Amino acid sequence: MIKEYIQTHSTELLIQVRDHMLISLCAVAAAVLIGVLCGYFASRSDRSERLISLPFSVLRVVPSLAILVLLIPIMGAGVKSAVIALTVLAVPPILLNTIVGFREVPDFMVESARGMGMTERESLWKVRVPLALPMILAGIRTALAEVIASATLAAKIGGGGLGEVIFTGLGLNRSDLLIIGGVLVALLSLGSGLLFDICSKMIIRWK
Repeated sequence: MIKEYIQTHSTELLIQVRDHMLISLCAVAAAVLIGVLCGYFASRSDRSERLISLPFSVLRVVPSLAILVLLIPIMGAGVKSAVIALTVLAVPPILLNTIVGFREVPDFMVESARGMGMTERESLWKVRVPLALPMILAGIRTALAEVIASATLAAKIGGGGLGEVIFTGLGLNRSDLLIIGGVLVALLSLGSGLLFDICSKMIIRWK
């Protein structure tokens, strides 16, 4: 039955896989921009960390589905609301890892850079960012896995993705659709994680 469904709905499944990854990657890209920038400024002092990380920590405990429902009256149903909700989910691990990454940069390395005549900007890009990068990438990988798994909820508000298969299976009480949707989401998560690990090793080959 599973094989038959895949054969007869292969085009539809490919579209759902594409939509699922598009929503996930847009959310992670937005979260990287927000999380890394906010994490850098939060790492500069304890007060900044509390002010910046607290709102995201509060939002993190709110279920993604609840955020989706709250966004519908404002943004309407569809992809935009799904991306925003998933971005909120993805920011905290990137933010926290960025804070830790910058704070773990040894002071003597920064002082050495200044002693060599580097400006504050040169010290940031040539010393602090490279040393913090492994921790930042680890946060992005965690966010990517969480987003791909949670993107199934996008189907609840017309955002598309593999959630359509899963929710259809739940509605029709068809275990074959649940298996297909679940396995495809798992494969996307594992495949994306593996590809991200390969890219990360290439980026931080200097380590």
